[in-house]
Amino acid sequence: VNGIEIYSMKIDSKVTSRFAHNVITSQAVNRGNTHKEVLFDVELPKTAFITSFNMTIDGVTYPGTIKEKEAAKKQYEKAVSKGQTAGLVKASGRKTEKFTVSVNVAAASKVTFELTYEELLKRQFGKYEMFIKVKPKQLVKDFEIEVCIFEPQGITDLEAEGTFITNDLQNIIKKTVSEKKGHLSFKPTLDQQRTCATCSQSALDGDFTVRYDVKRTSPDDLQIVNGYFVHYFAPKNLPKLPKNVVFVIDISGSMSGREIEQTREALLKILDDMKEDDFFNFILFGSDVHIWRETLIKATPENLDEARKFVRGIDTEGMTNLYGGLMKGIHMLNDAHERNLVPKRSASIIIMLTDGQPNVGISNTEEIQAHVKKAIEGKYPLYNLGFGYGVSYGFLEKMALENKGLARRIYPDSDAALQLQGFYDEVANPMLIDVELNYPENEISDLTRNSFKHFYDGSEIVVAGRFIDKSQNSLTVDVRGEGANDALSYTTQQDAEQAAKALQEQQYIFGEYIERLWAYLTIEQLLEQRIAATGEEKENLTAKALDLSLKYKFVTPLTSMVVTKPDDSDNQDEIADKPIEEERIFNLAGIFLKLFCSLSAAPPVSMVHAAYPTWYNSVDGDPHFIILVPQKEDALCFNINEKPGAVLKLIHDPVTGITVNGELIGDKKANSDAKIQNTYFGKIGIANKHLDLKLTVTPEKITVQNGNEKMGFTWLDSVTLQQDGLTLIINSKKNLVVKMGSGASFVIVLHQVWKKHPLHQDFLGLYTLESDKLSGQTHGLLGQFFHPIDFTILEIHPGSDPKKPDATMIIKNTELIVTRGWQKDFRSNLEHGVDVPCWFVHNNGAGLIDGVHTDYIVSSLF
Repeated sequence: VNGIEIYSMKIDSKVTSRFAHNVITSQAVNRGNTHKEVLFDVELPKTAFITSFNMTIDGVTYPGTIKEKEAAKKQYEKAVSKGQTAGLVKASGRKTEKFTVSVNVAAASKVTFELTYEELLKRQFGKYEMFIKVKPKQLVKDFEIEVCIFEPQGITDLEAEGTFITNDLQNIIKKTVSEKKGHLSFKPTLDQQRTCATCSQSALDGDFTVRYDVKRTSPDDLQIVNGYFVHYFAPKNLPKLPKNVVFVIDISGSMSGREIEQTREALLKILDDMKEDDFFNFILFGSDVHIWRETLIKATPENLDEARKFVRGIDTEGMTNLYGGLMKGIHMLNDAHERNLVPKRSASIIIMLTDGQPNVGISNTEEIQAHVKKAIEGKYPLYNLGFGYGVSYGFLEKMALENKGLARRIYPDSDAALQLQGFYDEVANPMLIDVELNYPENEISDLTRNSFKHFYDGSEIVVAGRFIDKSQNSLTVDVRGEGANDALSYTTQQDAEQAAKALQEQQYIFGEYIERLWAYLTIEQLLEQRIAATGEEKENLTAKALDLSLKYKFVTPLTSMVVTKPDDSDNQDEIADKPIEEERIFNLAGIFLKLFCSLSAAPPVSMVHAAYPTWYNSVDGDPHFIILVPQKEDALCFNINEKPGAVLKLIHDPVTGITVNGELIGDKKANSDAKIQNTYFGKIGIANKHLDLKLTVTPEKITVQNGNEKMGFTWLDSVTLQQDGLTLIINSKKNLVVKMGSGASFVIVLHQVWKKHPLHQDFLGLYTLESDKLSGQTHGLLGQFFHPIDFTILEIHPGSDPKKPDATMIIKNTELIVTRGWQKDFRSNLEHGVDVPCWFVHNNGAGLIDGVHTDYIVSSLF
């Protein structure tokens, strides 16, 4: 591709006792006659930690070093300030994080990339799963995936599948299993990689998944190596506990449409899977809180039928009283236990689903967290499911972790109902509650988490620690828990002879793995505890996690990897960063952006703050939409190409009753040679149905209608009008400011051209102010961007216009090709405007806006 050939790519995975050590090696050659940029681009599991990265160019190896994040950032900025091209590097998907690094390679030269990462494979539904993203982007002469597994307990049910695997490719997967060792290989030839016999496109594009389980003759497996131990606990054939589930569901207006449909679909399937011994109820919250039954109801066939009728009738209304809904569910569950309405030996859980942020009742998130923690008192776990990208995921995660649960983001894709159902399936079969794994205190230090509220069928509990005496090779463990019929009490012991034998066998794969597994688990749990901590406690947890990350060379949210690579003038640093969900860390891609823009004479993003102290969204010109994203110190923009006469829904808020629409006009005569005709807003309508107010604005006049009364103004007027909830300020021949009720304010700018101009005519621009005064249910071409929006820019490279680089933008779990450019803001300079740098999204904002642009065409201005 473009003179660069990847001639070898190998993914080598070695798994020892569920702990995976993966090495991705990619070799490329520049077959062009000039130096070229070679890209190493790979997606890794979210739960993995990168441990090393090396580049070898013409026989010289350039290794990466792990540093504390701030130190790495300073080193990186220093390199960038010297005018060197950048290298970053990260984006988050549903299951993966993207690692990207690039290097300039001379003509006829070769480069080898080697990336190592490690992860503990989790057990779900009775299987361990290893996920490998396969996307070489071109045919590769020597392509291979090799997986070697060693499990001291023995291997069972080893299988592999790929989303891109056809019947022909299925035969290429080679599998062997012998007692404790398993081996998988996938090595397609060039011809087998092709999408068709004569095609040059690669068919290797998707997910390759390996699954297996281990043989279990006892409930657990205890392994000791070099002063460290790991204890796996997964009893089988236990009777299932009855469960008591309260579903707390957000039905605010922002859930309308596909989201509430998918929620109904998932709940109906969940009801089909309820056991008759289970108890359940539904709490719905919009502006008000609604309950299905006064208390939890047993899942009898009759009650399930009634529940299905209720679920089919769930619809959206109002705002987001999250506090009221959640507290109602907690009190209902507490009451059911206090009054013995549910079995004493049962597992209780609360599952909350929301797509927005609390804005009715108590809306302060810290206050909500405090009330929820006090009400639950550690009695059962809270699981928070965040639907889409408008939620405050950090708040949901912290609240769940404080209450022995977890948070999960539900991605707003076509399979969202399956995601909801899939999460429920994970917690649908509790086997034990209040599980404690106890180890001799005088023998063990630095123990990972050893108490668990619930143990679910098909999962596994993993505890690791280290011995005070490193030479110790024996350990006794006492496990206790509450089952469906009685208490569980189980003791296991590992002696020196067993440990020595295990050590000898385990060296078959890689040594010191139990120590690294202990470090991995400890860091993971420290980072989790850090989310819910504050003050000195958070500082201590951060220090411990950072110390271990540096010692064991893991790229975590506290560390970065700096890669020093060759350059004609000096060394150049790149950074590998471990992202944090919802945490606003410094975006290193922005450093590259500022460098790139300065080289191409585009204004850097940081200038936006100086020019625009107030953040706003706007639409002006042809029509150009500008969306400012303050947390990114950046902006997005797009155009809408529609025929004159089309009316576009710009803003609609069902709560405040405010609607803003705009009607397009074209030039005086159409350009028959142009594929896309210039269009502008020739009429803007702003209405507030609660106040029965309508404002119609054209380049000629301004009309206010209050019920049956009308008032008219021209742009020659200088007017300040305040009556019946309307504030209207006309600045003669320039703009007008309008506010209706307590909602947002708008500025409409008048663009006047020479009256005898042969082509153009007068038009309008719209700028929003105080958009935070609109509700969370606001939508429309502009309105949807009054909610938080997140994106990542990577792979910045020269575009077709040398002054406007292209890049890949990750947004809404989708990759878009965007172009760096400028749009005009005419608020402060009506004649010439001010350039706003932004990432331009092509094709009518496809991938950025919800749905497609034609969804926003309405029949009339009001």
